[in-house]
Amino acid sequence: MATEPIHIIGGGMAGSEAAWACAALGVPVVLHEMRPVRGTEAHQTGGFAELVCSNSFRSDDDETNAVGLLHWEMRRLGSIMMECAAGAAVPAGGALAVDRDVFSQAVTAKLEAHPLITVERGEVAGLPPADWSSVIVATGPLTSPALAGAIRELTGEASLAFFDAIAPIVHFDTVDLSKAWFQSRYDKGETEEERTAYLNCPLSREQYEAFIDALLAAEKTEFKDWERDTPYFEGCLPIEVMAERGRETLRFGPLKPVGLTNPHSPEKPYAVVQLRRDNALGTLYNLVGFQTKMKYGAQAEVLRSIPGLEGAEFARLGGIHRNTFLNSPKLLDGAMRLKADPRLRFAGQVTGVEGYVESGAMGILAGRFAAMERLGRALPPPPGDTALGALLAHITGGAEAETFQPMNVNFGLMPPLDQARGGRRGKQDRKRAYCARAKASFETWLAETRAAA
Repeated sequence: MATEPIHIIGGGMAGSEAAWACAALGVPVVLHEMRPVRGTEAHQTGGFAELVCSNSFRSDDDETNAVGLLHWEMRRLGSIMMECAAGAAVPAGGALAVDRDVFSQAVTAKLEAHPLITVERGEVAGLPPADWSSVIVATGPLTSPALAGAIRELTGEASLAFFDAIAPIVHFDTVDLSKAWFQSRYDKGETEEERTAYLNCPLSREQYEAFIDALLAAEKTEFKDWERDTPYFEGCLPIEVMAERGRETLRFGPLKPVGLTNPHSPEKPYAVVQLRRDNALGTLYNLVGFQTKMKYGAQAEVLRSIPGLEGAEFARLGGIHRNTFLNSPKLLDGAMRLKADPRLRFAGQVTGVEGYVESGAMGILAGRFAAMERLGRALPPPPGDTALGALLAHITGGAEAETFQPMNVNFGLMPPLDQARGGRRGKQDRKRAYCARAKASFETWLAETRAAA
């Protein structure tokens, strides 16, 4: 008998990973994506897994970094994101960054070519039809109003929301290289290309102070009345919001001058603006940490006050959009099913994880849970001392529902290390211990789940 398909709504990171995970287990999928039939405030194409903010998947260090550990676990599960990222990678020091167009095109091609994946373009307006017995909602932070409203009505719980911002992208050939230079912080990277992955624009103290003044005085996007009480996500604050918290905040954040040496001047920079390659050709660079809600005219003027960017031309200016997510600890069970209607699973940013990688990771789990359920087999969740398991536990009960906010993966979500074994550790040794413990635990879980499948 033919296996009934699993319907997946949304073709972002989570939806793409969920579809790929189901198909890998031999379960057919119908992948619904409303773009390009209906667009969003942030997307520009109809491609799957389109990157709308940064082009970075952050650290790829799986020995001392929680994000890098999550990369490692995803690769062990056959992640389509990690596979396509390898072919679309651009230099980024110790980070994994990609050419956003090449990456999305690769993901799209693989999904559309898979014999078990059927793509349907168009909006799912409202709750999925009753005859869809297994559904994964992976609509992301820009869930369509019709579907979001239906979910609110079903759960009796208003969706939470926060503001997210997008950083500007400049054309490389408009950057003044007599002032800017190539260097990764602390010369990090194994190759010369990696060690020179970033463009750096130095600011003296006077230039920094003038930049802060201009930033604070610039005209900003005004929020509608119903948006005014919506908070920002702390991990993606607009630069002007950071500046409002104190004049030195940016200098100790994205503009910190440490680990860099200006070849154009022996004088140590007071602050440094970094730009990271945004495509494989190296023709586009994005301003790292420069999410902003400044209006376009003011934005271009302020950014051109940065040394090296006086003549900058922008491929895209920054912006801000409202994101939505569920109160997952209250609404979802341990297998990511909606308690009010267990045929519906949720995955990705709409569950309250933050970041491309975390969204994709939750898509993998949702897909595996749904596929194994369809096959009549149980899938135990990954252990809580793994990166995947820690994120899952956080959104399905580990976090306090009353104060639930979007969360990136971090070691603080994992059970503490046994200090009795090995005594006190230094910071790097603790991180290595977390990663080593997670990998061993993950391999045991993976072997058990493969035997069950």
